[in-house]
Amino acid sequence: MQNNQTNPEPTGPEAIALLNDKLRSDLRVKSGITAVITSGIDELCGSIDNHLGWTRQGELLRIVREYDDFSEGNNPHGERDFGSFEFRGVKCFWKIDYYDLDLQGGSPDPANPKVTRRVLTIMRADEY
Repeated sequence: MQNNQTNPEPTGPEAIALLNDKLRSDLRVKSGITAVITSGIDELCGSIDNHLGWTRQGELLRIVREYDDFSEGNNPHGERDFGSFEFRGVKCFWKIDYYDLDLQGGSPDPANPKVTRRVLTIMRADEY
């Protein structure tokens, strides 16, 4: 007997978590994401006008991309939208926020990528 049931699309926090993981997994400019670093992170990395600055930014993005240390303490809603890590001896955070498509207010439905623009911010903990 053939099973005609299909797995339903994830909804709520599960759908949001999958979209957030997808965003972090592809932090390239051409992927169309919005990612920002704060002035404190920029200072930690140094100028991207030289190889060392580029190398440090690449290291930072790798940390965010590969982050998987989610727990009840930093992921209480199951959305995987926040992480805490150490970079160059400084405690840092990354955070994903959900906006409407015009970036004028909050998203009406963060689980729906058709009405949501995600913004990833990487900052030092003392900038939060």
